[in-house]
Amino acid sequence: MSDAVWRRQIPYLLSTCDEVVRVVSYDHRGHGRSSDAPKGTYQIDQLASDLAEVLAALGIGGRLTLVGHSMGGMTALAYLARPTSQRPLDPQGLVLIATAAGRLTRQGLGRMLAVPGADALLGLARRLPRSALGSLARPVCWTAGRLWPAHRVMVDAVAAAVADTSLLTALSFLPGLRKYDQRRFLRDIRAQTIILSGADDPITPAVHSRELASAIADAVHINVPHTGHMLPREAPHVVNDAIRRAMFPAIDRRRPAGHHQISMGAMQ
Repeated sequence: MSDAVWRRQIPYLLSTCDEVVRVVSYDHRGHGRSSDAPKGTYQIDQLASDLAEVLAALGIGGRLTLVGHSMGGMTALAYLARPTSQRPLDPQGLVLIATAAGRLTRQGLGRMLAVPGADALLGLARRLPRSALGSLARPVCWTAGRLWPAHRVMVDAVAAAVADTSLLTALSFLPGLRKYDQRRFLRDIRAQTIILSGADDPITPAVHSRELASAIADAVHINVPHTGHMLPREAPHVVNDAIRRAMFPAIDRRRPAGHHQISMGAMQ
């Protein structure tokens, strides 16, 4: 997914925090405006390495808040699990939205990752032309709309993401997602952490967020009623407030002091 997911967050932060905040958003490899990459590099650990390179290349310093939605949250967790020498800067604030630390095959749509046919689908996708893959994605989104009519916003957002991301890219992440597990590193996180989940999220159910909150010291978990996976669009005011709280936990909201930077990872 591209940085388009943050369209309701970036203007809010820039308008309410004035010049104090520098917002850095980027498209993960194979998504949005970023180019495709070798298929073997579509791994969460590689995305964490990419995040480290972005922070280093831009010379990010001072106070930092990491904000990650879905796979972007997984990227943030994988980044924090890296050795200290491989992290250019540790965040003081962390916002994890509709994400998980592992065991994706046990809950929600992640259970599909454990189906043997998933590997066959990936093999088929690698042999099909891009135009054929696009035609496959459309009926998938249509079916999702029929299955979850109450979450039309979520389905529309996913459909828009498909337009910016090849199905092959999405499928190439599947093997890595099956093995993804950062749970043993959660207790080492020292950032001010706020975790958001959609009460009706069929992709990363709230049980994943509860697991995060129970393991990360002093984490705050907010479960948003009547929302699904696309919280930045379904409940923008909740997401905006969570980011502000993580950025300025003890500073007057109207007049935040100091220089603060945010890196947003938006990937599904």
